[in-house]
Amino acid sequence: MTKLTIKDSLQRLSQHRGTFIRLFSRGTLEVEIYKPEKVDLQKPHTRDEVYVISAGTGEFSCGNEKESVAAGDVLFVPAGIEHRFLDFSDDFSTWVFFYGAEGGEKNM
Repeated sequence: MTKLTIKDSLQRLSQHRGTFIRLFSRGTLEVEIYKPEKVDLQKPHTRDEVYVISAGTGEFSCGNEKESVAAGDVLFVPAGIEHRFLDFSDDFSTWVFFYGAEGGEKNM
């Protein structure tokens, strides 16, 4: 079993250069913690991803959609779609789960 806690994960991130750190991987699954600083500069990813907001609030822009987000919310982003967090609180952080094949899984 692998257990990841927000406290330990943010501690690991604070000792790392950058705004995210990979915490776990198995097969096609990768788990990261992400804490953007002032501006979210991420680019579209090559694989499907799921965000689980772990702390804070903000807005999320994905394609032509924009939604308010808060701790506990879950977001799915298909591979290749432009997306980013906006106007997020200083304590904002999110779990990131990448999975599947390059290019994303197609509707089944």
